[in-house]
Amino acid sequence: MSQNPANLILRFFLELLALYALAYWGWTQHAGLARFAWALGLPLLASFAWGLLRTPGDQGKGVIPVPGWLRLLIEAAYFIGAVWALFNAGQPTLGLGFAIVAGGHYLLSYDRVLWLLRH
Repeated sequence: MSQNPANLILRFFLELLALYALAYWGWTQHAGLARFAWALGLPLLASFAWGLLRTPGDQGKGVIPVPGWLRLLIEAAYFIGAVWALFNAGQPTLGLGFAIVAGGHYLLSYDRVLWLLRH
């Protein structure tokens, strides 16, 4: 399945911004060693799950094949988690902006969403 290169670039930046949002939340909401554990651990865990679980035939190769609906659920949890992290860390404007751009990305990627729901 091929996608528009501009939308793939947008998706890449959304993925990076989501990792930043998770790290930002961990850093701002905790103190001491817990601050480092959350700010480093949560983004690492999220990126590990993001890259590990893939639907066969979708972009990239994952180690563990999952059905398309589960991949969409993982992506939704990832991006919704980033929005929640921004809101919870006192950045509602950034959270809302991120939600709008991520939602727009999925609207532009409707063909991929439908493909994932069928696989």
